[in-house]
Amino acid sequence: MNQHWKRAIEAQREEKARYFGEHPRSPIPPDERDDFDGLSYFAIDADYRFEVPLDRYDDPEPITVGTSTDGEQTYYRWGEFTVTIDGEPAVIQAYKADPNDDRLWVPFRDETSGDETYGAGRYLDLEPESHRTTDGEWILDFNEAYNPTCAYSDQYECPLPPTENWLDVPIEAGERAYDRQPDRPI
Repeated sequence: MNQHWKRAIEAQREEKARYFGEHPRSPIPPDERDDFDGLSYFAIDADYRFEVPLDRYDDPEPITVGTSTDGEQTYYRWGEFTVTIDGEPAVIQAYKADPNDDRLWVPFRDETSGDETYGAGRYLDLEPESHRTTDGEWILDFNEAYNPTCAYSDQYECPLPPTENWLDVPIEAGERAYDRQPDRPI
């Protein structure tokens, strides 16, 4: 397998660490930035990278998604991906905030949530330019899984993964839980 994708993920991780540590709009609270020494990730693993078709729904339905601040947001259930993780089949839904947008949002929780990874779940963003193969399949790469901004600060409102995307397998890929200051829970 071409290792270019691996180098691209490493570069994304380095860029994100710089942004979080230095940028004034970083989600890391200003009083925690002096102690910020980067984010923690699982090792990049090709077993968590899939090229799969999206089984698109004929009539995507709007669903209400709860948020970390007890709010609600509307998304469209656009289709589903089926992958095999550690020998177990897993079906994961893909959503769109706007049906006219080409991007897909894939929020999920898994068996690592609340332990090795952020308890509320993680996200994947799939852009057609970078996540579509020449034969039309999508690249679903859990090595790119990231924490929502509410993992770093309570000032953010984040949509929570719907229960249909609570996977019964561990996804040991992507971003791990942020090690916040001792008086701030994950």
